[in-house]
Amino acid sequence: MSFFGKMFGGKKEVAPTTGEAIQKLRETENMLIKKQEFLEAKIEDELNIARKNASKNKRVALQALKKKKRLEKQLQQIDGTLSTIEMQREALESANTNTAVLTTMKNAADALKTAHQNMDVDKVHDMMDDIAEQQDVAREISDAISNPVAFGADLDDEDLERELDELEQENFDKEIIGIPEPAPTLPEAPTEDLPEKAKEKKKAAATTAVVPDDDDPDMKQLLSWSN
Repeated sequence: MSFFGKMFGGKKEVAPTTGEAIQKLRETENMLIKKQEFLEAKIEDELNIARKNASKNKRVALQALKKKKRLEKQLQQIDGTLSTIEMQREALESANTNTAVLTTMKNAADALKTAHQNMDVDKVHDMMDDIAEQQDVAREISDAISNPVAFGADLDDEDLERELDELEQENFDKEIIGIPEPAPTLPEAPTEDLPEKAKEKKKAAATTAVVPDDDDPDMKQLLSWSN
């Protein structure tokens, strides 16, 4: 804005954003770096001219040295300006980062506030109490279903325990003590032959007495004598 515009209330300029300001500073910084390189090259040229004319033409050599001094002063000013611009750019970049971080944090806070807008702490506690109560009810129902109330109610636990003790004692006698089980009692076998068996024995004896033994010599002699 011009001076007269400021004096008479002219239109105010809109302030640039941090991103735009950083971009402008970078462009200025690049321009000054190029100017710096140009001045360094000119200083080297003037120094070479002074060296060449140091003994031949002192006037030209002195003018070259004076110009070199002016260029060195400009170069020094540019170095200071670059340092100032660099610090300003770093400050803006830091401010821009802080702004982005704060904006993100604010958005997160607003989102969290919106999420909790319809939530009441007392209602949440009441809901958790209801859930715990329903879990207790479900546990009682499961216990009631799994309890065998209508099945086996007529059985006596003492009788079952007594029978179990007897079985355990019986297993202990078999495995550890080695008491044999009582064998079942069978009827004694008869010592005398049955009538049918006696007849078979007599018949077998008679048959044995009639059949001669061909290998007995006495029997052969008796048979030849009788013939």
